[in-house]
Amino acid sequence: MAEQDTQPGSEAAPGDFAATVERLEALVERLESGELTLEGSLAAFEQGVRLTRDAQRRLDEAELKVRTLTEGEDGGIDLQPFAPPGEDDGER
Repeated sequence: MAEQDTQPGSEAAPGDFAATVERLEALVERLESGELTLEGSLAAFEQGVRLTRDAQRRLDEAELKVRTLTEGEDGGIDLQPFAPPGEDDGER
């Protein structure tokens, strides 16, 4: 039988975006290889969905940071504070 190290929740989310993408690529390779059982394939798919959502969240946060960079009155760039999605801390 094939090794099954893709159990749901078996590994924590990677620390950075690049690691998340690498893990997704590795999962895709294993799924495409056909070495996993049906149960292993389902677990790998579930993990891939979680990693994809994590990667999308990271991309959304990065986009927010980029959007907060605005041109100031003097032509320079000013960094404006922002709240991540779902965080409602009111006006400052």
